Amino acid sequence: MGKRYLIDTNIIIDFSENRLPLNAKLFVAEIIDNEPNISIINKIELLGFSLVTPEIIEFTDSTNIINLTEDIANQTISLRKKRKIKLPDAIIAATALVYKLTLISRNAKDFDVIDGLEFINPYEL
Repeated sequence: MGKRYLIDTNIIIDFSENRLPLNAKLFVAEIIDNEPNISIINKIELLGFSLVTPEIIEFTDSTNIINLTEDIANQTISLRKKRKIKLPDAIIAATALVYKLTLISRNAKDFDVIDGLEFINPYEL
């Protein structure tokens, strides 16, 4: 089995609005076509905007949504005890850690300092 990924909200929005550079767009498209995974937090963020595009609704309907579990909650608690990190970002990072997923995000300052978290900023591909 190859590498598996968790896609952050900012990458989904940038992809849907065609803002990603070509290399990043191709990379994310491959993930979306094969095994798109998002955290329940990402779903809440994506669908919580006042205006949600049909593409975003279709994406969230067709993706693998990883719900909050006791393991994710415990990992989130551990992360927040070690670092000052916003709760949604901590849950997203914990989800990636618990499920051994590489996080795809442009939010490097919050995620690249978390021990054990594999992180890719597609803007740097």
